[in-house]
Amino acid sequence: MRVALLGTGAMGAPVARRLAQGGWPVTAWNRTIERARALEDDGVTVAETPAQAVAKADVVLLWLADADAIRASLDEAGGYPALAGRLVIQMGTIAPDESRELAGAVEAAGGRYLECPVLGSIPEARDGRLILIAGGDEVTFAAAEPLLAAISPSPTRVGAVGQGAATKLAFNHLIGALTGAFSLSLGLVRREGVDTETFMGLLRGSALYAPTFDKKLENMRQRDFASANFSTRHLLKDLRLFEMAAREAGLDPQTVPALAQAVEQTAEAGAADADYSALYDTLDPR
Repeated sequence: MRVALLGTGAMGAPVARRLAQGGWPVTAWNRTIERARALEDDGVTVAETPAQAVAKADVVLLWLADADAIRASLDEAGGYPALAGRLVIQMGTIAPDESRELAGAVEAAGGRYLECPVLGSIPEARDGRLILIAGGDEVTFAAAEPLLAAISPSPTRVGAVGQGAATKLAFNHLIGALTGAFSLSLGLVRREGVDTETFMGLLRGSALYAPTFDKKLENMRQRDFASANFSTRHLLKDLRLFEMAAREAGLDPQTVPALAQAVEQTAEAGAADADYSALYDTLDPR
């Protein structure tokens, strides 16, 4: 299968590289073309336009920031008619209704659609250890599975289109909620003079522990958030999508606006492109 990959950002680039190194013919496009050029050394063909990338592809992988970016890029690729006969795999984080709308447009044009957002960051993308959360019919998932297996040890179909998107938003809400809770708890014990390792030792031995706490601990201790596998900007976008989806599902997500406000404050303080754990600086100001 010939692959067109649209969007060579933090996650798209290592996936394109891994697929090409695994023998998949990959043509990549990125709006800032210079970011894609480095992939040529790894056997990736770089297209000047989305239309060039899609023209000879059997599969189109979308690694774009949001639904607006997806629509704009597909418009430049020739619109939905250009997707006829092709399998479109949407791998970013968008709302369930946005994904269902996209699926309807692709299928009406004669293409096939699978949503497949991911859990994991740059190291997992590089090493083929991403957790893939697919939504779509079983036949389409089976057609995509050989490709998905190149970047994940166990691609998982959770249900129909929209259900994969909802599951991904649920996980990203947990990212924000756990980071916010840990930031406040860590801030309190540190301000009270409790030894951080004593606190962490007790936490690790309890049912309250989550590995993400240790993953972000040094960022918070050093207040160093420059290296971002997942940015504050993207967490804010996903929290807003989660709140919208939760309300549409009949839930009462009253805890989410306060969390999103704190993340927004973090972004506005200059950390929009920093690691999302910069939320600590907002909740435990210097």
